[in-house]
This record gives sequence, structure tokens and C-alpha cells, in this order.
Amino acid sequence: MPGQCMSISVQMIGHLRIRRGDTVLTASTLGGPKPRQVLEILLLRLGTAVSKDQLVELLWGGKAPGEALATLESYVSVLRRHLQPGHAKTGPLRTANSGYLLERELVDLDLERFDTLVRDAELAQPADAYPRLVEALELASGPLLGDELTPEWAAEARDRHAAVVAEARVLAAEAAAALARPDDTVRWAQQAVDAEPLNERAWSALVAGLEQAGRYAEGLRCYDKCRRLLDREMGCMPGPALRAAHARLLKSTAQDDGDLSEVLA
Repeated sequence: MPGQCMSISVQMIGHLRIRRGDTVLTASTLGGPKPRQVLEILLLRLGTAVSKDQLVELLWGGKAPGEALATLESYVSVLRRHLQPGHAKTGPLRTANSGYLLERELVDLDLERFDTLVRDAELAQPADAYPRLVEALELASGPLLGDELTPEWAAEARDRHAAVVAEARVLAAEAAAALARPDDTVRWAQQAVDAEPLNERAWSALVAGLEQAGRYAEGLRCYDKCRRLLDREMGCMPGPALRAAHARLLKSTAQDDGDLSEVLA
């Protein structure tokens, strides 16, 4: 209806997907790569105005065409036609401070929901943190900005997001361990180790999960793999927490071996 605000729902993790009412827009239906990138830059700064000069620099670097500002304005017009037809002034894409912004209240963004869930989980007890982390990690089913392989600003955003995903996996593993859910602990910790092989917290969570599951031999093998990796790549040994877990695993495997138990004691 005239005057009614038009809102959109956006998926940035994986391939770009926008839902406006019953209409679904994808990366290929936004008028070309540059209009799509304008939208993505504004989404990464949701609720904050980005100046036209900043957008020109991000879109073209030091190779902006002579009519870059006029071209940028044409891209924004294209986006408005797709995102908020008939709602130029009440849709999410607004003109502000010699630039443009996306109104936070009119955009449901998967990246923002992911970040909020992880932040809330970091402040919660395991019973409340774990379901938030699982929900966040379900959202993070692919790389951020999967349609943008070359722009530097996209690569930087993707790297930052990947680091938060890795941290969320470790937090999920630790929360699952606190809730005595060893299978979940091992699953999340293994994913964290696969993504960041030098993350000692991830290895600690993996060894702890295997210990909790009674899979002592696997835990010992994981510890040894971690020890060798840290020694080769960083010239250091595992920290106290991981070494303590290793000692517990040795004692658990030696329960039926009196001679080994005596030596370990």
C-alpha cells in the first residue's frame, strides 16, 4: 500500500538471495555485478551510511571511470527498482549523508542474526549457549559472499566471518562437553580442527570429547597428532590443559595394566 514500508529478507552467507514478499531475487537478477556489490557493501555496514566516494573506491579501486558518481547513482536506481518497487522513499535503501544506507529495521539479514546469536552465546551458560550456537552454525552453512571471489573487501569480510565461525564451533564443542554430550563435542571440535589445524583450543575440545565418550585410544592419537603439528609448525608443545587431558587418557587406558598404572602413578 502507498506509504507502507517495504522490508526484505537477505541471505549473504553462501549465495546471495533476497526475499521481498513473494518475490525471490538472486545474484543474477540485480542488474549485474556492480549493483549487486553496492548492495553487499551496504549490507556489510547495515544501518550505517556509506559515502558515495567510499563506494566508488570499493567498487573500482584506483581505476574508477570518469563518470563514476553518475554510474554509481544509476546502480542505486537499479537496486531500488528491484528491492523496493513503488517504495522509493519508504524502502530499505535510503539516501543519507552524501551516500546510501540500508535501514536496519527493514532488513532481516542472516549475517546479523549469526553474529547476534554468537555474541549472546558468549555471555550465556552452556544450557542456553548451546542451542544458540547450533542455530548460528546452521546459518553458517557456506562461505560469506560466495558470489564475490575477487574483490578485496569481500575477501576481508569473508576471512573475518570464517574466524567467527571457527570460534563458534569451539564454543559449541565446549558447551556440549559441559552438557555431557560427547558426540556433539567431537563433531563440532573436529570441524573446528579441520578449519584451523593450529587451533589448540579446538584440539583440547576434541580430546576432551573423545575422553568423555570413552574413546581413549582415539583421544591419544589426536593428542599425538596435535603435539607433532604444533612442534613442526610453531616449535612448541601443547599447553597444560591438553597435557592434563593426555595424562588422564593414559591412566584410563592403563586401568587393566597393573605395571603401566604403577609407572604412570
